[in-house]
Amino acid sequence: MAAPRERPGPRSAPSLRGLPGTDRAAEFGRWKAQCLGRADLSRKGSVDEGAAGLVQLLNGREQYFTTSSCAGRIVLLDGGINGFEVQKQNCCWLLVTHKPCVKDDVLAALKKANGDAILKFEPLVLHVQCRQLQDAQILHSVAIDSGFRNSGITVGKRGKTMLAVRSTHGLEVPLSHKGKLMVTEEYIDFLLKVANQKMEENKKRIERFYNCLQHALEKETITNSHAKEKIKDKSNSSYTHKKKRNPEAACGKCITEENAKECENDDDPGMSVTIFPEDY
Repeated sequence: MAAPRERPGPRSAPSLRGLPGTDRAAEFGRWKAQCLGRADLSRKGSVDEGAAGLVQLLNGREQYFTTSSCAGRIVLLDGGINGFEVQKQNCCWLLVTHKPCVKDDVLAALKKANGDAILKFEPLVLHVQCRQLQDAQILHSVAIDSGFRNSGITVGKRGKTMLAVRSTHGLEVPLSHKGKLMVTEEYIDFLLKVANQKMEENKKRIERFYNCLQHALEKETITNSHAKEKIKDKSNSSYTHKKKRNPEAACGKCITEENAKECENDDDPGMSVTIFPEDY
């Protein structure tokens, strides 16, 4: 799993709030270059193969960059003997795989357990910093439609907009207590079938997310291009019709028509965006 890279502190990350559009885009670009230029501090040290295409697609757009990612994995953790809620930073990783898992591998790993071993399946997790809220809303809509229904947007005090892509189809089951296996091998075999099915579903959702995101970004590019052409055409034609009709009436009619077209061509997906607190 690609752990979140070290991010700039308050002194090195100036606020985006109140900056003009051009300055905001330039500051976001500097953040992006700085973040992507850092070494990968995750356990693996590189982006998971299953999420590489999605990460590359997002980082190739000027309005996004990824800060952490995990394509999905099956994990066997050995926690403390007094803890029912195993914390990853205080436990031993007995087994980690991003591919379907077999019973023999789990049984071999369980022999090393001294505490409370827990089998987990964790679906895709992706954190993306967005240039502005509108960009995050587009990405959020695609994530929800692709099956990642636990996704949410965080807007920080300095104007930093983050999107977390998450799903709810995880799995977490205790297998041993104080080093003693508490379930049968038959049950472990059953759990792995469930976990492997979830892994396959996770893969399908990632593919759906990639395809839908690609389509949404292409649509946005075309829409923005048409909008710029309309603005240019209106600017060039404003002097042509100025003397042929009442300026006040013409202005009012122009504004009315423009607003109507904006309502008709509004690309807002109309979803309910969840805004999480900054320390979520």
